[in-house]
Order: sequence, then structure tokens, then C-alpha cells
Amino acid sequence: MLPNTCILLLCLLCSLSPLIRATLNLNLTLPHQHPNPEVVVDEVQRRLNVSILRRQVLSVQENDGSSCLTGNPVDDCWRCDPNWQNNRQRLADCGIGFGQDAMGGKGGEFYVVTDSSDEDPVNPAPGTLRYAVIQTQPLWITFSTNMLIKLKYELIVNSFKTIDGRGANVHITGRGCMTLQYVSNVIIHGVHVHHCVPSGNADIRSSPTHVGWRGKSDGDGISIFGSRKIWIDHCSLSYCRDGLIDAIMGSTGITISNNYFSHHDEVMLLGHDDKYLPDSGMQVTIAFNHFGEGLVQRMPRCRRGYIHVVNNDFTQWEMYAIGGSANPTINSQGNRYTAPGDINAKEVKKKKK
Repeated sequence: MLPNTCILLLCLLCSLSPLIRATLNLNLTLPHQHPNPEVVVDEVQRRLNVSILRRQVLSVQENDGSSCLTGNPVDDCWRCDPNWQNNRQRLADCGIGFGQDAMGGKGGEFYVVTDSSDEDPVNPAPGTLRYAVIQTQPLWITFSTNMLIKLKYELIVNSFKTIDGRGANVHITGRGCMTLQYVSNVIIHGVHVHHCVPSGNADIRSSPTHVGWRGKSDGDGISIFGSRKIWIDHCSLSYCRDGLIDAIMGSTGITISNNYFSHHDEVMLLGHDDKYLPDSGMQVTIAFNHFGEGLVQRMPRCRRGYIHVVNNDFTQWEMYAIGGSANPTINSQGNRYTAPGDINAKEVKKKKK
């Protein structure tokens, strides 16, 4: 017969087990994830339906196809304004999905990049993109002219920044490319990111008051690490060493929309690894993108989290389009898949064990 103290201990453990399980589940929830992701999904669908209906009505009324409306709720929000260049910050009100609350530099000053150089990652020159993105105050960053920015090291972007490439042809390439680490409220719009390779083992400034040693980066086009309220829209991404876009280590509240992806193997990774439990709270919207020529896999590759994949165009692939492991929720709606001719590569969705 067990001693009374042992019986009491067993009773306490049994009575506390639901509380322990609840506490563990609570620890897996990211503090900024939406409590009901289906509400966000329904709102995306509602806004899409409104844009399509408005386009159809105006097309009938005008009968000449001259309407600027596209049926895309992001574009219809700002493109029809003939004075959009003087009202750039309206873009921050046009987001959809889990990243719709990303404000970027809205309410802040405009900063015009006039210098395409990237000579000194510790003391970046005023007028450069690196100088702009490390500032602590909200900034809406634009470009004075077409630019090819060849980075010497990864570009560490601070919170409350919009990189707005509209009106210029801006290419960002080189070593490291863009890193969003433990930041929030970043919008990247209308730039070309390509040919990014690993960099690091160097001091890099991440704010006006902080310089830190950075190890070797992976060579992602855009790396999102432990960040939230991020919106990447109308960019083109290709030819990077690792992923074109990776979102890992508890990142959430992300929308990736209207981008063109091409010529790459492992396109997009969402989630650090199968055992990293905080990524269960990751929420990402992938909408209106074109996954184009020369892609192999990971469009995206989902580890945990809730991923809404809606109205994307998948134009062939060499292995598979969408992959998942560690029980992610992948809500796929209204996508078009054009499978490759290879009979062994027609898999749209791949479940990883």
C-alpha cells in the first residue's frame, strides 16, 4: 500500500495536469498572433469580392475597358489615385491578410535615397539606403532615380520603415541582402531583389547607437527573424543562394503579396524547424503572387503555423509547389496550378514526414 503522502502527491499531479497542459499551450502562442485566423481569411475574401464586383460594374458602365480597377484589392486601393506620388503613405492602408497592420513608416518623414553605394556598414553615408533603414524613427524611404544597390553586407532594417520603390527601377543585390530581425512594422514594396549570397563575420550597424558582430548569413533575399507586422508587396525575387524569403523563429503577422518569384530552388521557408514550437503561432498570408519560371520547390515550405495561400499563379515547378510538416494549417483557396510536363514532378502539395 502506498504511503498517504504518495497518494496525495498523485492526486495533486492528476488535478494539475490540465493546468500544466494549458500552460504549455499558452507558452506556444505568440503574443501578437490573431486569436481567430479564420476571421482574417474571411476578410481577405470579402475585400477580394468587393474589388471584383466594383470592376465588373464599372466595366459594364464604361463599356470601353478604361477602368483602372483590376479586381486586386491592394492595387485598387491606391493605383486609381492619379496623384498617388503625392500621397504615397496611403499604401500603408492597403494591406490585406495577416500583415495588414504593418504600418511601415506611415506618419514619419520621407527619406529620399540619392546614393546607391554601400561602402561602410559601420558608418553608412547619409543618402544611402543603409543609412535610412537603421534609423530609429519612422521613415518612408523612396529613391531619387533608378538604382543598382550592391550590398557589401546584409542590410539590417529597423522597425517602422517603408522601402517604396514605386516610380524608380531599384535593384538590390550582393552580399547578405535584407534582414528583418526582431523588428515590427516594415513594408517592402516595388523593388527587385536578386543574386544574394552569404556574407558576415563583420561588424554591422543596426541602429544609430548600436554596432554588432554578425556571423555568416545564409544568402536569403529577405530574411524575417522573430519579427511581426511585415508586408512584402510587388517585388521580384530571384537567383539567391538560400531562400528568396524565409520567415522563422516566431515571426508572425506577415503578408507576401503581388510578388514575382523566378529562377530559384528553395523559394520560401516558413518556420525554423519541426521542433521549434513557437512557430505554431506563425500566421502568414500569401496572395496574388506569380510563382514563375525556373522554380523547383518550397512555394512555400510550411513548418507549423497557419498559412493562407490565396489567388496565386503557380507556373510549373520541378519538384513540388507547397510543402508542409509538423502539422501546419495550409488554407489554399483560388490558386491556379500549371503542373510541369514531367510525370514525376506533378505534385502540388507535399507532406513532409
